[in-house]
Amino acid sequence: MELKWLEDFVMLTSTASFSRAAEARHITQSAFSRRIKQLESWLGTPLINRASIPAELTPEGKAFLPVAQDAIRTFYATRDTLRPAHSGHQRVLNLAALHTLTVTLLPDLLRRIGTALPGVPSKVIPDRGGIEANLEALVSGEADLFLSYAHPYVPMLLDPDEFDWITLGREMVLPVVAPVLDGRIEPTGPNVIERSLQDRFDIPYLDYGRSSFFGTALQRLMAQHPFRRKTVHENSISVGLRMLALQGWGMCWLPESLVRDDLDAGRLILGSDAPHWRLEVEIRLYSYRGEERGRSHPVWDRIVGALQEPAPQRALPPAA
Repeated sequence: MELKWLEDFVMLTSTASFSRAAEARHITQSAFSRRIKQLESWLGTPLINRASIPAELTPEGKAFLPVAQDAIRTFYATRDTLRPAHSGHQRVLNLAALHTLTVTLLPDLLRRIGTALPGVPSKVIPDRGGIEANLEALVSGEADLFLSYAHPYVPMLLDPDEFDWITLGREMVLPVVAPVLDGRIEPTGPNVIERSLQDRFDIPYLDYGRSSFFGTALQRLMAQHPFRRKTVHENSISVGLRMLALQGWGMCWLPESLVRDDLDAGRLILGSDAPHWRLEVEIRLYSYRGEERGRSHPVWDRIVGALQEPAPQRALPPAA
């Protein structure tokens, strides 16, 4: 067993493509496929259904995914714990973040935090999977800050005496679909959700599953406003769903900051203009205030002060 096999497998589940996963791992596709086969051989069971496009997990693969993610997190956390803290060791700002926010907001956020903590390097810790696990990273000291979405549909029971947070802005999550779906001649056209209800046809649907933030929030949304859909693929990472949506695999809900250029260029269109199909979420930055960790409150105050200064350019729509 090698750690790189687990990292390859997790990357493959994120991209649903051997070629894109191999590119992200900076190896050839043949070498990547060989390492996945080595992992399957070591486990004694197939993890990937290679007959499907995009690549899908077998039932054994779905069961093994959280085990692989936890093993990777444990390995790196143990390495960081065992590293000696010598007197000349440089302070590093460790961040936990939901995956989509590392793509859309994190660069601007780090630039603004840098004005409060000049010269302090930053690091995004390996994804621990899920909001509760990332909050635990704060409590354990593995992360200094946690960047996350927030919405009443996804409750987070936080003790206000233990956590501080600041709202950075709001994000609209929109139903989007390619103008023409893969394998179909007729265009999807605007308001395909309403037409599917009227004409009684199922829309191919790209699902977040049940464990992710957007997956949980959208389940509540669709419980109130059901529509006809047939799930064709599941991925908890927005970036992966966007790639499939662009290729015409189906409709999915994606953050506006991730797809604004696609909408402006016509590569994607809205599945509906109705406001009730949109999900408005907050973007928050969390910090743990536990006194036993000896956290310096002035540092958090400096970060908050820098983030409350007007930004030169906003990557997100202004708060309503």
